[in-house]
Amino acid sequence: MSEQRTLYEAAGGTPFFERLVGHFYDAVETDDVLRPLYPEDLAGPRRHLTLFLVQYWGGPTTYDEERGHPRLRMRHHPFAIGPGERDRWLVLMREAIVSLDPPTEVAASLHEYFDMAAESMRNRD
Repeated sequence: MSEQRTLYEAAGGTPFFERLVGHFYDAVETDDVLRPLYPEDLAGPRRHLTLFLVQYWGGPTTYDEERGHPRLRMRHHPFAIGPGERDRWLVLMREAIVSLDPPTEVAASLHEYFDMAAESMRNRD
């Protein structure tokens, strides 16, 4: 990623992240491992993840304006996230990335970030 261009811009802006999160949550809706961790209505989680990723990668700061500091570990602590849930989350997110066929540098950055983030959300052995 060039220092002048954010990943947000390189990926295609908010529409890219909307599609990424949409693909991910479409898979979550029918997933036996992850679906029980989410509320019945996935609209809120879809919006929150989209806004978070947009902001994290250099886009508008709507997430902070609406929800404050991400506090990701705190927000995920109530949910039992062990190695199985972490791994399944990564499978679905990796599939979402691949489905969008982003530029190689964008895909690599997303994979690296999601690997780190998924492990940091793990709160069970």
